[in-house]
Amino acid sequence: MRVDLFDFELPEQNIALRPVEPRDSARILVVRPDSGFEDRIVRDLPDLLQPGDVLVLNNTKVIPSRLYGLRVREETAARVEIMLHKREGADRWRAFARPAKKLNVGDRIRFGEESESTACELVRLDAEVLEKAEGGDVALRFSFSGPFLDEAIARLGELPLPPYIAGKRATDEKDRTDYQTVYAKDEGAVAAPTAGLHFTDELFRRLDERGIAHHFVTLHVGAGTFLPVKAEDTTEHRMHAEWGTVTEETARALNEARARGGRIVAVGTTSLRLLESAACEDGTIAPFSGDTAIFITPGYRFKAVDVLMTNFHLPRSTLFMLVSAFAGLERMRTAYQHAIETGYRFYSYGDASLLFRR
Repeated sequence: MRVDLFDFELPEQNIALRPVEPRDSARILVVRPDSGFEDRIVRDLPDLLQPGDVLVLNNTKVIPSRLYGLRVREETAARVEIMLHKREGADRWRAFARPAKKLNVGDRIRFGEESESTACELVRLDAEVLEKAEGGDVALRFSFSGPFLDEAIARLGELPLPPYIAGKRATDEKDRTDYQTVYAKDEGAVAAPTAGLHFTDELFRRLDERGIAHHFVTLHVGAGTFLPVKAEDTTEHRMHAEWGTVTEETARALNEARARGGRIVAVGTTSLRLLESAACEDGTIAPFSGDTAIFITPGYRFKAVDVLMTNFHLPRSTLFMLVSAFAGLERMRTAYQHAIETGYRFYSYGDASLLFRR
């Protein structure tokens, strides 16, 4: 499909730079296939679903994955920014480098303390460039490994707010809480599963009382989620792989809920993509552990997910393509126009939508 079919104009004032408080006071646009739009708030979610439905949430935890370093090559040096996006081993990450043209295979990048002194090795982290690919993608091998590397990244890294926020204001201490879900557990994401940012302990309590269960999966969101689609046709776009897991216990619980007539409600496109990657042709969800690079565009036949809760997405993005596949392209174009005209807040810190499958 032509990528320009997924374009739309978004006024700058609709882009949220901070979340609303409390989290569940955000607005939510309800989009059903056979009726008009409903303007509600996230706190209404228990009333918008049915007893027996089951929520699936992504419990990945965002790490401070933006690193600033100094490329060291013989007698020359250059400053570079590294955005980690996928772990490939105890001491290895794939990353996006900027400016990538300053890096060659074999170069060494020093993060943290720039002094050549070895008196305080723990304040410094080195990496070697193992490979260069397209779009600034590089493979890095770090001088630390496992938990020691995790600790160094946590100490030296910066929380990777999306560019449409980071370009307007600096990251601050409040973002360390705001840009994590209340149920974040497994470290490894470089972007938040933003639909989950709306949930509170009180909302979970009310969902439980309504008979709406919830289960967790893990998909470590990569920085590829920020990348624009530069191709003119969707067939020419390459998705970056992300690692995820659906446990045997969760798969069994979801299959049993569906067998009883409950609907699977994916909280966020990351949960949906993982469930669809794990689903068999008959809709049964199997245990899953590994990479997924699933790219969902209109024409895709959904197997596992019945309802999707998600934020509002970028024009020409793979995520707007996904919601258009789920609820219909014209329906979503109309829904987004309604959202813009009625003041919904867009993107990571913005409002939500609740989409019922076409």
